[in-house]
Amino acid sequence: MSKSAVSPCCPEFQPQLWDGKTHLWQDKAFITDNVAQIFHIPLNVGGVIKRMWKKVTDADAALPMEESLILFRDCSLWKSELFMSVAREVPDAKNVKFTGEFISKVYTGPYHAVPKWIADMDKSLAGQGKKSLKYFIHYAYCPKCAKHYGVNYAAAFAQVK
Repeated sequence: MSKSAVSPCCPEFQPQLWDGKTHLWQDKAFITDNVAQIFHIPLNVGGVIKRMWKKVTDADAALPMEESLILFRDCSLWKSELFMSVAREVPDAKNVKFTGEFISKVYTGPYHAVPKWIADMDKSLAGQGKKSLKYFIHYAYCPKCAKHYGVNYAAAFAQVK
C-alpha cells in the first residue's frame, strides 16, 4: 500500500492486538461525551475529541497510544456517545468505568458498513453461544490518516452476557 504525503496524527493501528480478542475489563476507566448526529452521521467529532483530549492531557491521564481507545456508541439518529480510555479519573470530565466481557473484531471499510459489521459480530457471537448487550466501535484513523495508511480500520467491541 502506498502512503500519502500527509503526516499522520493517528498512531499506526495494530489489528492483531484487537482482532478476535476477548477482553475482561474490571473498572476500565474512560471519560465520555456526546457527539451530535443527523441520521447517524456525526457532526462535531473533531471538536469533541479535542475537548476531551485537552482534559486528558491536562490531567496527565493519557494511556500509551497503542493502548488508547476511542469508542463510539450510536444511541439514536441524533446522538452518539464517545468514550475515551484514560489511565485515571479526569477532573471536570464525566468519568465512567467499563466492567465485563468484551469481544473485539477488526474490520476495514467505510463508516456506513457498520451495520454489516454488527450483523457479522452477531453471527460470530451466536456461534459462541453469546449475545451482545451493547456495541461500541473504535475507528482507528481519522479520514486523513486512513488516506495516509491506505486502509480504514475499525474494531467492533461487543459487551457480551
